[in-house]
Amino acid sequence: MERRELLKMIAALTGGVFIGGELLTSCKSGPMVGGATFGEADTAFLDEVAETILPATKTPGAKAAKVGQFMVVMVNDTYEDKDQKIFHAGIGKLEEACKKANGKSFLEATPEQRTTLLTALDKEAKDYQKSKKPEDPAHYFTMMKQLTLFGYFTSKEGATQALRYIAVPGKYDGSYPYKKGDRAWAT
Repeated sequence: MERRELLKMIAALTGGVFIGGELLTSCKSGPMVGGATFGEADTAFLDEVAETILPATKTPGAKAAKVGQFMVVMVNDTYEDKDQKIFHAGIGKLEEACKKANGKSFLEATPEQRTTLLTALDKEAKDYQKSKKPEDPAHYFTMMKQLTLFGYFTSKEGATQALRYIAVPGKYDGSYPYKKGDRAWAT
């Protein structure tokens, strides 16, 4: 067999597997949110949820810190399968709750409607936490909120602009002066 023929066969086989793989596994992302895998629509949705939790003020918000992308990576790479399923189903539940409460999707809702919905979900999650057994899974909104806070305050934007930050830390000073209202330290 000649090298050219072998390369043609490999290209045909790998291209066929790649194209066919998308059809067989249904990994193609569509505009719907809350599927079994993350798509671009899910990342945009999570960015808006995070921005509602930590909006931009004098400092950048969660969307500027790309917290939606952070959530996708964390859920895919660190969550167990059962928790991934809860998180994915939670995206759909949040979207349905918004449609039920406001008659429109979360992305179409006003900031006030989003805040009202997430406040109600936060209360629901806290009530669930009080009554859940140790073997019960976490509430999906608790996962989203925790990832939002973790992703934001470990991002460049959160650590350097929302918290006090010194690029080169000095010695430890346990009695450093603190005034009420000062931001927390990132370093």
